[in-house]
Amino acid sequence: MHTDAGRRPIGLLLVAIPVLLVGWLVIWPIASAVLRTVWRRQADGAMAFDLSSYVFFFGDAYSLNNLSLTLWTTAACAILLLIVCLPIALYLRFAEGKVAAYVQALAILPMFVPSIILAYAFIRVLGPNGMVDLLLNFAGLPKIRTPYLTPLGPVIGLVWDNIPLTVLILLSGLGSVSNMAVEAARDVGANRLQVLWHIILPRIGNSILVALSFAVLGIFSSFTLPYLLGPASPEMMGPFMQRTFRDLNDPVGAITQAVITFGFCIVFGLFYVRSVARNQGK
Repeated sequence: MHTDAGRRPIGLLLVAIPVLLVGWLVIWPIASAVLRTVWRRQADGAMAFDLSSYVFFFGDAYSLNNLSLTLWTTAACAILLLIVCLPIALYLRFAEGKVAAYVQALAILPMFVPSIILAYAFIRVLGPNGMVDLLLNFAGLPKIRTPYLTPLGPVIGLVWDNIPLTVLILLSGLGSVSNMAVEAARDVGANRLQVLWHIILPRIGNSILVALSFAVLGIFSSFTLPYLLGPASPEMMGPFMQRTFRDLNDPVGAITQAVITFGFCIVFGLFYVRSVARNQGK
């Protein structure tokens, strides 16, 4: 007992350093941003409680269109990531041999490609007069309508950019699915779909939630790919904040947009915290 009591101050001191850094670099800027948007200087010079920036945002059609596009893009990317990454993770979990190693290498490759390089490759392949257009023209086929500078552009880029992390998280969750449980289900006559639904999915539910939470948080606040690949109007919240701050010289409006974005992101963050707490409880 004496040893534990002596170690406790050292442990608290080690924890205090990262907690102070989080408070200084994360909590305080958030609190300062919220305070700056609700406690503002009035025309007479006095400071007072003021929600006019939020009233303007939710009463402005252009701002609401940008928020709607961001929510739509985030939802579309989350669904596509689950559709694309879950089969890849399942294959990597149960497959063996060199082919599986090559598939894993290809799935993780986007993690080492900067977003701006990914955007440039997207433009060169799917943009106007890109590689796809040249091949179709060579084959005598009509051109396709390019997703570049449309709402589909950021969706394709963000899905590709988030595949590695999503696959790795799902693959980690699949590590808890034992081969014995799968073989036992097959022995009693379960087909592949039944094994997936009754054996695998219940055991990786938290991993799916964590993977989607990480993806949603990154996609909702993304800037580079929506800025380079998306339409000018409406635009996602990341480019919208940057343009409001730089082009319109409206820091309070940009901070208001950031606070609203944080409000949506914290909802998804709570799902991640709840999942972690549930795992620790178990």
